[in-house]
Amino acid sequence: MVTGIGRRELIAALGSATVAWPFAARAQQAVPPTVGFIDGGSLEGSARYVAAFGKGINETGFVEGQNVTVEYHYLEGQYDRLPALMADLVRRQVAVIATPALTLAARAAKAATATIPIVFGVAEDPVRLGLVASLARPGGNLTGFNFFSSEVLAKRLRLLHDMVPKAIHIAVLVNPANAATAEPVLRAVQEAAPTLGLQIQILNATTIGEIDAAFASIARERPDALFVAPDGLFLSRRSQIVTLALVNKIPAAYGTRDTVAVGGLMSYGADIADMYHQVGAYTGQILKGAKPADLPVLQSTKFEFVINLQTARAIGIEVPPAVLSVADEVIE
Repeated sequence: MVTGIGRRELIAALGSATVAWPFAARAQQAVPPTVGFIDGGSLEGSARYVAAFGKGINETGFVEGQNVTVEYHYLEGQYDRLPALMADLVRRQVAVIATPALTLAARAAKAATATIPIVFGVAEDPVRLGLVASLARPGGNLTGFNFFSSEVLAKRLRLLHDMVPKAIHIAVLVNPANAATAEPVLRAVQEAAPTLGLQIQILNATTIGEIDAAFASIARERPDALFVAPDGLFLSRRSQIVTLALVNKIPAAYGTRDTVAVGGLMSYGADIADMYHQVGAYTGQILKGAKPADLPVLQSTKFEFVINLQTARAIGIEVPPAVLSVADEVIE
């Protein structure tokens, strides 16, 4: 028995509720999924790569701010922020975690969740890293892109030596806080150096001030050339590093074209923008329902050797014709 309301009013109220419930459900469904994007560098330093990531997502039908939300987290070399950041993303149950170009982040994400999909970009073999069961069948909640940074390190060192044949004493700048990258870099360079007749000096830098200190050491000890390891901090501070290399007139090799574009002498490595694009595309596919376990790990097919002739002239280097002939791009 119903009291305090007439039969007609009750029917009207029930009808209103029936109409309201689907609207409420649709409103909940309309909340766009959130992607947690983690970059080891800075907003400014990674702008071109982030644009490539966004292009990859767009190609799968997602538009940021409309049907997907991307939270960008830039570590700027502060890798100790990773555990807390991952814990927060997992607590809030983001739809996907994207970790392009940062092995430490991929490992931290894997340690933090076995359910949230993770799309990585790593230089090392992801099977050896324990991220996936195999390249063809990842088998878990991770998949992504392997861009072979370690495999090209020896070639980058050889190209630096070809450009400066008299260089024997090579300084190698690494960030020990990013051990997942620094250790394989040092291993590859130290293995390749004897075959080229080179002597390696290791310089560590984990902060802006330590980058300055490393170049103060270069100014004192005068190595013949500099090999800069790939690292988010170094990429975000590329203008600082390039300026210091020019002041000290030291030939330097880098991993990305972006550093050569702002005055670095040379770079050789995988096309990092292409890797970010692929990570974005996989992120979009997963948002549409694909499972990481079913998406094979992709591998780099694009590599680029870039030379800045203006910088070569500024530091008094005459680039051998044989080296110029194999360059993919020459910046005048």
